[in-house]
Amino acid sequence: MAAAKASSSLSPKALIFMCLLALQFGIQPIVTKKFTSPEIIRSTVIFTQEIVKLLIAMIGITLNTSTKWKDVTSGWSIQSWLRLALLPATIYLIQNLCSLLAYQNLDAITYNVLNQTKTLSAALCCFLLLGKRQSKLQIVALVILLLAALVMEGVLPLELEYYTNYLSNTKTDDSNDTAKFSISSRHLSHGVLPIMLASFLSGLAGAITQKSLQSGEGRNALMFTMELCVASILILLVSFATSEDGKQIQKRGFFDQWTFLTLVPILTNSAGGILVGLVIKYAGTIRKGFALIFGILISGIVQSLFDEDKSLSKEDMSGGVLAALSLWMHASFPYVAAPKTKAKAE
Repeated sequence: MAAAKASSSLSPKALIFMCLLALQFGIQPIVTKKFTSPEIIRSTVIFTQEIVKLLIAMIGITLNTSTKWKDVTSGWSIQSWLRLALLPATIYLIQNLCSLLAYQNLDAITYNVLNQTKTLSAALCCFLLLGKRQSKLQIVALVILLLAALVMEGVLPLELEYYTNYLSNTKTDDSNDTAKFSISSRHLSHGVLPIMLASFLSGLAGAITQKSLQSGEGRNALMFTMELCVASILILLVSFATSEDGKQIQKRGFFDQWTFLTLVPILTNSAGGILVGLVIKYAGTIRKGFALIFGILISGIVQSLFDEDKSLSKEDMSGGVLAALSLWMHASFPYVAAPKTKAKAE
């Protein structure tokens, strides 16, 4: 039971799952771009990923000699599935829709900046739902992690000259301030607000998942993955009846633009989905954010190895150092509750 709960220190099992998730997150954009056609119907890929993820989880439970199906399904009911799996699955679906809407209406830099607030929202939701407080140094670590992501995304340049020029321009270009910083209502309603909502929903779904996996004896992570998959599959099947993708499937066929190699990113993404559940169970949803930031660094390393036109930038290396520092700070300086008074203890 103790191993199942994320503690202030990271267990070897938690570190292994975090490293595997970082690796998967790092290579996923590369294999997706290489083996997935831009013209493919995206819902068919997501639907297949959920089925593959479901099968992997079933095989994992079957091959695990330390667990039995009877123990894993003990106490399971339709009511518990609706309460614990359908809600986060629905939240994840709304999150994806909000992210897609924001991606279509924001430039890449704005999208990436606002999207990186999900780790902060995870900390907030863990406090609201689980009562998990962050120490002052852990809050500093989360801010450093956000800075690490922004540096690696190229949002925060490392050159001092950039900031000196920016400050001098803001002093001399007062007349252009209104035009420069004016924000249209559509930019706000279809871009900024959706991505902020998506980031909050990411933290909320992660906190709900963590509560399900760690409360009491804790739900088996693979079993919970199966429950999420079934909920997602049902939601997608219902959406096919009315969505544009459903119409495209009827018109073009389910496997239009598919090749055998399309299964490569589907398999890696399915494995990543299972790893997310394992990381949340053994390390917590906040630490999942650390793994994903390290995944950005791994993505830069892999691209530099296989693409001659790209090399590991100083932004990638600096961001990696900052992320490592933030992870060390977050694991080394946990929140310590004030000791109870002697009268209360008695």
